Amino acid sequence: MNKVFPSAAEALKAVVADNQLMAVGGFGLCGIPEALIDALRDSGVQNLSVISNNAGVDGFGLGKLLETRQIKKMISSYVGENKEFERQYLAGELELEFTPQGTLAEKLRAGGAGIPAFFTKTGVGTMVAEGKETREFDGEIYVMERSLVPDVALVKAWRADRSGNLQFRLTARNFNPAVAMAGRVCVVEVEEVVEVGAIEPDAVHLPGIYVHRIVVNATPEKRIERRTLTEKA
Repeated sequence: MNKVFPSAAEALKAVVADNQLMAVGGFGLCGIPEALIDALRDSGVQNLSVISNNAGVDGFGLGKLLETRQIKKMISSYVGENKEFERQYLAGELELEFTPQGTLAEKLRAGGAGIPAFFTKTGVGTMVAEGKETREFDGEIYVMERSLVPDVALVKAWRADRSGNLQFRLTARNFNPAVAMAGRVCVVEVEEVVEVGAIEPDAVHLPGIYVHRIVVNATPEKRIERRTLTEKA
């Protein structure tokens, strides 16, 4: 089956809608689906709840959707480096479900594996555990976390074949496989599409059974975050 679509806009057509729960791959600006985020912005859908490790930066990545006020809630583990995120959150205009990074990854992995919930020690005794079930195992207290199953997953990979088997490059793999597995519908942005069989079976990082639609973005911007230091006086 050929899953390749001619553009990001076409790949999202009849898939995205108002009020959806979406998951977006990436870590910082590494491995984010740039073209799909732009197409999502241009689609005009509203009131999105978005699962992502972070919320991009001002004017790039998910920061573009914050500027257009298309996101009503973020489920994230890191929310720095975005002034508009800060402004909206402090003004009460944006909901935030703050989630420890490992817990967020496991919530997505569990969702993709069909596991509805799991217990973890992370967050016990903190605001993260407020309102959640706790249970004792072997003398230790654990908090129950529900898994995440987004309506749509937007993912970035390096290569795909026409059946959707994926390869990622280095640290750009990050959250992308877990996001792809968790989504009811998974749309993937890649830099290259090859014929079925061109990727060695042992080199497939994620099988095509999780992938529904593919779009090519051969020249992504790939911005790099750089640490800024204040020079000593």
